Amino acid sequence: MSAHHDHDIDWGAMLAHLELKAEMHAPALDAAADWMRGLLDADGRADSVDRVLDVGSGPGAITCLLARRFPGARVVAVDQSEPLLEHARSRAEEQGVGDRVDVLRADLPDDLDALGAADVVWSSQTVHHVGDQQAALDGLAAALRPAGLLAVVEGGLPARYLPRDIGVGRPGLQARLDAAWEDRFSTMRAELPGSVAQVEDWPAMLARAGLVPTGSRTFLVEHTAPLDARVREFLRLHLEHALDTFGDALDAGDRAAVERLADPDAPDGVLWRPDAFYLAAVTVHTARMCASDPGRGEAEAQRTTA
Repeated sequence: MSAHHDHDIDWGAMLAHLELKAEMHAPALDAAADWMRGLLDADGRADSVDRVLDVGSGPGAITCLLARRFPGARVVAVDQSEPLLEHARSRAEEQGVGDRVDVLRADLPDDLDALGAADVVWSSQTVHHVGDQQAALDGLAAALRPAGLLAVVEGGLPARYLPRDIGVGRPGLQARLDAAWEDRFSTMRAELPGSVAQVEDWPAMLARAGLVPTGSRTFLVEHTAPLDARVREFLRLHLEHALDTFGDALDAGDRAAVERLADPDAPDGVLWRPDAFYLAAVTVHTARMCASDPGRGEAEAQRTTA
């Protein structure tokens, strides 16, 4: 979250991209939410959840999902973007959960102390935008009430959506785009304020945050060819985002191939290709706060719960 700045991002375009991604990943996110609830059901605590944080909420798709999974809870969408928070608020109203959804503008890691205490904390693809990822996990863990659950979506597998040879440019474009994304990601991490090199063993990091790891699961997202129009539009936006993010690092042939794939009028662009598909894997890491943690009671009493 803190790696982004409102003046650097076209939130209108990004909103469409995030909305489509949430829609495409909905079955996997539903399954992840069911699994989380099951972890709490195991000791009879799911029905007593009364406050949930969605940290890095974006347009609020997961916020609303969490509100449905925990119908007795107030759910707080936490993000640094006012436009995205406003959209999350509108989405909650449209889906009939607006009376239980709040929004909170916050930057990580600076505003971790302002989150308040919660029974469930969900954070998707947000921790890696903080220079010190362990410190971010420590802060999220500190928001948990005794026996609370933290779920962190990080890692997984990059999306696949192109055959090896697409008849445009050199074969193997997908693999080279993956490598370019990895290079850009490493550069982004290195340039973050207070960046700390970290072995990204998420269960071990959650344990160092004082939690008890309760498992990691990977949920498959699959849309087979021929794709419907909304998945195709997501891929077009994804390719445009790739050009904006690291297009200058591609060789001339690969850049021309991506431009053609993203061209809405190109007959062999992604909007029209019969061989385009979408396959990705979303990994969720979970951990619990101990049910009885000496010294937390007084600290929790001082935290904001509104």
